[in-house]
This record gives sequence, C-alpha cells and structure tokens, in this order.
Amino acid sequence: MKIVVTGSHFTPAQAVIEKLQKLPDIEIVYFGRKYARDDDKALSAESKVLPKLGIKFIPIIAGKFNRFFSIQTIISLLKTPIGFIQSFYYLLKVQPDLILSFGGFTGMPVVICGWFLSVPSIIHEQGLKMGLANSVSSLFADKVAVSFDEFKTPAFVNPKKIEVTGNPIRSEILDSEIKPSKEIKSFVDSNKNRDLVLVTAGNQGSHKINLIVEDVLSKLTAGIAVIHQTGDSKYDDYSNLSKFHSKDYFVTKWIDANDFSYILNHADLAVTRTGINTLIELAVKEVPALMIPIPVGREQIDNAKFFAKLGLGEELKDDDLTPEIFLKKITEMLRKKKGLKEEAGNVKKVVVMGAEERIIQMVLLTLNERSILDIKADNAK
Repeated sequence: MKIVVTGSHFTPAQAVIEKLQKLPDIEIVYFGRKYARDDDKALSAESKVLPKLGIKFIPIIAGKFNRFFSIQTIISLLKTPIGFIQSFYYLLKVQPDLILSFGGFTGMPVVICGWFLSVPSIIHEQGLKMGLANSVSSLFADKVAVSFDEFKTPAFVNPKKIEVTGNPIRSEILDSEIKPSKEIKSFVDSNKNRDLVLVTAGNQGSHKINLIVEDVLSKLTAGIAVIHQTGDSKYDDYSNLSKFHSKDYFVTKWIDANDFSYILNHADLAVTRTGINTLIELAVKEVPALMIPIPVGREQIDNAKFFAKLGLGEELKDDDLTPEIFLKKITEMLRKKKGLKEEAGNVKKVVVMGAEERIIQMVLLTLNERSILDIKADNAK
C-alpha cells in the first residue's frame, strides 16, 4: 500500500508518519518543499528530516497566494502551474493508494491532481478556521480531519466530511524518558537554579525577534538562562548570534524533537510565534508563553487570542514589539511564573489527544471504502 503524504505543516505530518511506519506493508512517499521560503534558499525541515527516517522525499514547487502584494507575490503565482504539473507527473509515477495532506499550498495541487486521477485523499486542518489552501483542497478531498471541537466548519464544506481527530503530536513530546543531546542536557542542567526561557519562532525563525534578542541579550541573560532557536534564513541570524554563545545563552538554528521535549520539561517560559503546532506542544507540556503572532493574515492572531483566553500566557502584538517591551514582558511573566504555570496546565483540557491513531484509522477506513467501491464497479462490468 502506497501513501503520499504532503503539505506545508511538517510537525503533525512527522507525528503521523512515525506511526504509519510501524504498520506492515506501508510505503510512504512525501511530496514537499525543498526550501523553507519562496524567497530563501534555506532547506525546509522536511527535506532534512525525512531522508533520515527512510522516507522518500520528492520536492515540488507550489505557488502561494499571499495576502499582500509584492513582486514576490507575482513570482509565487507564476509557480502555481509548475506545482500542478509536478504533482500530476509524480502521482502518475508513484501510483499511490491514498493522499494524506497536512495543508498549505504545497498540498493543494497534490490533492486536486489526485482527484482527477481518482486517488482518495484526506486533509488535516490544524487551525481553528480553515486556511485558504485547505478551503480549496476540501472541495476535492474525501475527508477532512480537524484539530478542535471549536473548529468552525465553512458553509461550502460538507459536514459529513469533517471528523475531529485532534492535532498530531510528535511522540518525543509525549515521552517521559526523553534522551536529549549532550549539549542541551549540559546547558539545562548547569542552569537548573536559574529561570529558563525558550525563544523560538518555528522552523523558519523570525528575523525581527532575532534582532531584538541580540539588542537585549546582555540584560536578558543577567539573571536568566536562554535557549534561542534562530531558524535558518537568508539573514543568517544564527551566524551573527552564535558569537554570543555562552553558559547563559544557547543559540541554535534548529531544535530536534528530543531536545525540544527536554527543554519544555524544564522551561519556565516560552517566547514564540503562534503556529498551532507549537502552541499545542506548549499546552501539553504546561509551559506558559509570551505569544507574538505573525501580523500577516488572521491565523496566528486568532491562535494567540484563543490560547491567551484559555490561559496559556499573554499575547504581544508584533506592532508593539520593541526591545524594551520584549524585555519587560519576559521579566514580568517570570515574576508570576508559578501562577502562569498553573493556568497553562488547564489548557491541556482542550487538546484532543491520540490524533495520530485517529488519522491512521481514517486512512485505513478510506482505503477500505475505496476498495469496496472498486470491487462493486468491477462486478457491475
């Protein structure tokens, strides 16, 4: 049985892939982005991680419909036909039994081409509302898995397609006996008597946040230990910040799942963008967060408001982000860390656990339903 996994949201995809690999007679091929951003040559997380897991990775190009106009918008749109051609060609070559998409504009052409080729598909929506790419994909998908009971089903989506599965969480995050790298363990252990703050903006990082960390670093680390994930981009922030690496400040481009889980076990506060996968992992680990949503679009802003209301932490608007406010907010939140920790612990109640198993069950049921339909069609001839 061949399954094509695709989409722009790699963290939940990885969680499901690791479970699928344990099933017999399953071959997985991933169609994904080679680069993290359209205008950057930093490699995507999926292109680096999947080959290590023994998964065949096929890079495809996908245009993105940006909500703001720029030259990059035009260039991105011109890539859209290429993504459809590549998707059609590779689907014909791979001949999958099913497509499993984790959203974004990488997954959309694969799902649509799969529909034309009569390949069943399931899409997963991580957010509280359906994104633009998944809105289009949902019209061609057989089923739609969603993360929250609070999900607002669009009027154009058949409600019979919707199933609340939760958002897949990497197994390492849930592992109580996680084994981190020597470097991370040494840094965390050597700072066990100090407050530990994680600064992250996801796999791609945030140039703005990286610059602010540099600006306030001497004051920030005066009484705090900081682990800072810069991401990897054309700005090369990691190279600039790595010269400040010290016993108080650990800087890295990328944090793998084992290390991320271990850091969250000990972190007093996370400063983060508000991608849904990161917020769910913080909620599961009961780590309070200073949430700074990307100002473009509504998705991360809605995520921040939803989780702030639940008690995960506080929202700081990107437009209000200055070095002074950044430092002040962190200091204030650490002063009341005990109360914030208790509130963050309550947020776990909205996280639907076991999403990986539910999505795999959807996969198996969809394949079974399609097999029955094929048998009936053959008998009718």
